[in-house]
Amino acid sequence: MRAMFCHFIVSLRHGFFATSVFIVFLVLSASAYAAPSGGCKSDGRPLQYGFYAFFKPVSYSADSDPKSAGFHVHRGYEADLLNALEAMEGAGLAFSRRGIGTWKDIWLRAAAPQYDIMGGGITILASRTLDAAGEKAVVFTSGHVAFRQSLLVRAGDAGRIRGHGDLGGARVGVLAGTTGEARLLALTGLTNSAGVLAAGARVRTPRGEAVADGSAAFAIRASGASPLLAGRTSIEPPSADMPRVVYLGAKLGETELLAALRDGRVDAVARGEIGNRDAAHATGGAFAVTALDPEAEYGGFALAARDAGLAACISRKVAWLTDGRRIGYRQWRADSSVFMRRARMWRMKPGR
Repeated sequence: MRAMFCHFIVSLRHGFFATSVFIVFLVLSASAYAAPSGGCKSDGRPLQYGFYAFFKPVSYSADSDPKSAGFHVHRGYEADLLNALEAMEGAGLAFSRRGIGTWKDIWLRAAAPQYDIMGGGITILASRTLDAAGEKAVVFTSGHVAFRQSLLVRAGDAGRIRGHGDLGGARVGVLAGTTGEARLLALTGLTNSAGVLAAGARVRTPRGEAVADGSAAFAIRASGASPLLAGRTSIEPPSADMPRVVYLGAKLGETELLAALRDGRVDAVARGEIGNRDAAHATGGAFAVTALDPEAEYGGFALAARDAGLAACISRKVAWLTDGRRIGYRQWRADSSVFMRRARMWRMKPGR
């Protein structure tokens, strides 16, 4: 500042023009370093946020009864992340939250009039940005939580079911339309790389049994399945070295899967490592986690394609809260206030 002041005094000696140029320089410099509003929204309206209610501990309802007020009270990792987004000075974000008990195509609800943003442990996939007509319907924020698929088994079976290659003849519970389902089918050979079911696989649906013929008419992917397979309740494999797949969770999500594993109706549950490890811990060691998938995936928030700018703005704020993904589920699990502390450190600076 002292050097700038001396320059200003010298500039006075060179006349009005030099003085004027210097004043303009000062104004431009001040504006370059002034903190912009940085807000993601300017109309003051809370974003209507829908969340999957049964993905504990990432995203879940305080009360599992859809008729209760507590069903719309958000809990878990994503709830705390959203709380921190709301607390960031000048971010301009507020969320009105509503629990959703049905997983199917939940990400596409971001394009529906009643919602602005969707969450609940949704894995980011390009195929999930498209609607039934193949048109771009939604966009995702950057990923904020890392997932790996795994198997949850009863502790006594952990030595026998160590990997997906050990599932021949076993009954494996899944939630339809999840990456847990898609990866199980791919890793056990029930589907090929395009998600097409192996010829001879028998799929039970409300309309009866459909037998896969190896064509694309019998495909199951994390973004959806062929119409012939809608409402599927089980898959019988074409080979004894493949598992039998049991579909549960239509009403209470993954809670039904855990109950089925506990009472012996299934031998394993295929889903993300985070949820499986939480369940194993909650049972005091009655369950164990095996068969960790070598491939990682990231979960994010879905918004309508027309709101790509808002998604990018939220991504920048999330990047701050997660310190560029260096703070994630593990750190939150150890200290659930970690995101709120980051929010309080936030100060508006250029480019944020």
